[in-house]
Amino acid sequence: MSSPISAITSAIAPPAVVAPISVADTSAANAASGANFGAMIGQALQNSQQVQDRAADLAVKAATGSDIDVHNYLAAATEANLTTQLTVQVRNKAVEAFQEIMRLQA
Repeated sequence: MSSPISAITSAIAPPAVVAPISVADTSAANAASGANFGAMIGQALQNSQQVQDRAADLAVKAATGSDIDVHNYLAAATEANLTTQLTVQVRNKAVEAFQEIMRLQA
């Protein structure tokens, strides 16, 4: 008669062996992500500007009495507000990080 423990341990597979990460691989990934981060920030700012322009255009149409869908205007205005808030928060975090780096160097 076999013990219940041996039945469980025989069903468990050994862990798979994973190749270690080399330092060269991580530095290349960091360099690539740094370039992508800058491009991502630039794209986000362009997107924010486009959202602001669309909301401003719909606001002008609403003020001049053009036939627009009010729901689209409210959605565009809300989206513009949220993108502005996000941009401000990202800027604030970047300034805080810069100030922390300056404190560490002093």
